[in-house]
Amino acid sequence: MAIGPHIVPATLLGLGALALSVYLIVLIVRALRKYLGSGEVRAEKQEVKMNLGRVIKEHRMACGMTQEFVAESLGVSRQAVSKWENGASDPSTSNLFALAALFGVSPEELLRSVESNKTDSL
Repeated sequence: MAIGPHIVPATLLGLGALALSVYLIVLIVRALRKYLGSGEVRAEKQEVKMNLGRVIKEHRMACGMTQEFVAESLGVSRQAVSKWENGASDPSTSNLFALAALFGVSPEELLRSVESNKTDSL
């Protein structure tokens, strides 16, 4: 019995699909392992966000400013300022510079305060 010419390409196509599936599974497993191994880094980043938010709030309160005043001064929404203070998001670099100017401190001082809060909590 002779094998038709169309059977060999179909078999190769099936092997190619199987190889692609195995390759995708390997990539997914690698990504999951990397994600699971990065828990400590993600926790540290969240702590820095919370510390930056705490520093922003402390400076805002020390200057007697409301979130609305800060938001209007920077041209952002009050919700954005609230998210910065709660650690839900970080201000952009330009907003960080504007915050520092608004509070009358240098951007380095804001970030230095974050770093000192981080070491105090350890």
